Parts: sequence; C-alpha cells; structure tokens
Amino acid sequence: RCRRALMEVWIGRESATFRLPPSRLALDPADVIRLAHDGREVEFRLVSVADAEARGIEAVRQDRSAYDLPPGDPRPASLASPIVFGMPEVVMLDLPQISEDQPAHRPLIAAHASPWPGEIAVFRSASTDGFNLLTTFGSRARIGTLAFDVFPGPTSRFDLGNELVVDLLSGTLESVTDVALFGGANALAVESAAGQWEIVQAGAAELIAPGRYRLTRLLRGQRGTEHAMGNPAPAGARVVLLDTALASLPIAEADLGLPWNWRVGPAARSVTDDSYAALGFTPTGRGLVTFAPVHVDQPWRTARAPGDLTIRWTRRSRALVADAWEQVEVPLAEDVESYDVQILDGATVKRTLTDSTTSILYTAAQQTADWGALLGPGQTLAIRIYQLSNRLGRGTPATVTLQF
Repeated sequence: RCRRALMEVWIGRESATFRLPPSRLALDPADVIRLAHDGREVEFRLVSVADAEARGIEAVRQDRSAYDLPPGDPRPASLASPIVFGMPEVVMLDLPQISEDQPAHRPLIAAHASPWPGEIAVFRSASTDGFNLLTTFGSRARIGTLAFDVFPGPTSRFDLGNELVVDLLSGTLESVTDVALFGGANALAVESAAGQWEIVQAGAAELIAPGRYRLTRLLRGQRGTEHAMGNPAPAGARVVLLDTALASLPIAEADLGLPWNWRVGPAARSVTDDSYAALGFTPTGRGLVTFAPVHVDQPWRTARAPGDLTIRWTRRSRALVADAWEQVEVPLAEDVESYDVQILDGATVKRTLTDSTTSILYTAAQQTADWGALLGPGQTLAIRIYQLSNRLGRGTPATVTLQF
C-alpha cells in the first residue's frame, strides 16, 4: 500500500489542463481517459471539471501498472516482545594467580545473566557517583551454589570422603582424567566464608538432576588455599568455575586495599540503568600473598637433650612454575627471603623470631625467659610461621604444635 501511494505521487507529477465541448457531459472527476500525445496514448485521471460554455478539465497522469505491484511482506500478527535484561549475578574473586596470562595482583570477575546481553561492562568509582568504565567482557561464567554443607578434607592427596553437590545456573560439567586434573582442569572456587575462597578440583562429575552435579575425587586447598576450607562450607555458598569465561580486572597495584564501588551490567545500557548490579569490593592482591610453609620438623623425631631448639620447615612458592618437577629448588617469587616465627601461649604471642632461612634457633635462654624452664620430653610448643613479602608483609601462616 505504501509503495502504491509513492508510485501515485511520482507518476502524478505530470498534469494536464484542457477544455472539452458540452457533448462530453458524461465525464466526471475520477474518470480515466486516454490522450494521444507524441504518438503514444497516455492515461490521465480527471481531478476537476468546471462546466461553462466549454468544460474545463484538470487531470493528472496515471499508470495502471502501479496498481499491479506485488504485495509487500505481511505485518506480524503480534508485536515482538522487547528483550529485557535483568540485573546480572556478579562475583568478584581475589584469588592466588591461576594463569600466567593474569598478573598476580589482579582480581577476577564472573557474571551470569539470562538472557545474556552479549557484553558486560564494568564501571568503578571511589565514591557513589562519577563511575568510569574499567573493562568489558563477553563470556558468561558458570556460577552456582553448594546444595549441601562441605567439610574439611585432606590436602596434597585426593579427598575421597567428601563430595561437592553444586547447582549451576548455566553450563555443564564433565569428568576428566587424572592427567587433565593435574594440569588444572575442573577447578572451582568455593566461598567458604565472605571473601574466603578455597580452590577445589574435581576429577569426577555426575549429573544427578537438571543443573545439579555431584563432584567427587577432589583435590582440596589448591594454590595455597587450604586455610580457606570451611568447617563446614555452608549450603548456599557460591561456587565459580575457574576457566576462560572469567575476566581479569585491569587494576594497578596502587589500587590494592582501596574500597571501590562497582557497577556491572549490559554494555549496551547506561551505567545508571536498573539492569546494573551495584556492589562494593576491595581488591587485596591475594595473588601476591605468600603461601604457608610446610613440613615443619617435629622435635620428637630426633633424639635431643633440652637446650637450644632449631625449628625447620620447607618453603613454598606462589609462582605457577613452582609445580615443574625438573627444578632443583622452587623459585622465590619475592624480592628477599624472610620469615617470622611466633611462639604462642594460647592466643598470646610470647615471642617473635625472625630469620632469612628456612630454620630458626629458639635458644635455651629464650625458652627459660618464656616458660621458666627448658622445653623437654612430653611438652608441646605452639608456633606460627609466616613467610614475608616486601609488598604485603606476612603471608598465610602455618600453625603447628611441636611435640617433644
């Protein structure tokens, strides 16, 4: 209909004015006549007739073919429903470094929305306004929750006693071989407490209900997160699959420790739109925190007389390359090597010893000053060992009770 009207206007640019004798009284407005012009017949439609001694006629050009145009596309029977983007589920994670492509100090962000808007924008501000765009990303993460409590388990070997039952908002999980597992596959971050994430890997995944998976053959406390095991990690705790769908937040080290306000939502919408999630998050640079030392020597394993006590342990490295088997010694990953060893009496710190090697001397004089006598057979000593970093100071501690 619109095309027909346009053709009528275009053809009707040509008009004619002429007079006819009274004998042509039968002609009325809207009648179509043919006029011979330049050796061809041209159709005109009468638009006005003025009767007098002669009939004054005004006409416009007409072309019958304009009314034979094929019909256009039919109109839809109903209007299409507009796509409404809801507020995304957003998780910000401060984790140990899990990829060489990701600078150690940068946190990660995961987002889920249905429908997925295609691209998510991340804005931040030091106040409640003046938000600036930090980054965008386009992958929907696999986010879920624990269906049941999860209790602590062994580290450095398979946890065959616990299982994770996870409800995913989207996506799937599948079992992997041990070789793939040791290469980092099927890694999940489990939020045992607010801001505390244990990294768990699962060798076996079983779909037990729509969107619900039972994960077994677990590797617990990966990448130095054994301290974050919940007792228990409660049902409803957030779970995030650690894969390439997560985005790294490109912040500077100078931003660590600053309480930023964040707005995250569809990149096609304004930062003030209701589809943006607002949250507070303070990046702490968890990837720069030193791991807890391990393998603290127990005094009872070696025959000794009461006197000076040498406390020994093994250093761990937060560097990803530390897992390479061909190395004689794992890389330091810090500017200097330094340790604090706290001598504990319950919750009270009796003394702090400092050294630059993986052993320290607790002298007989210090023992006598702290306890009134030398430590001997049958007694115990609680200690806490930290490795230090120039950037963040004390790392994750190893808390051990020594048996004499």
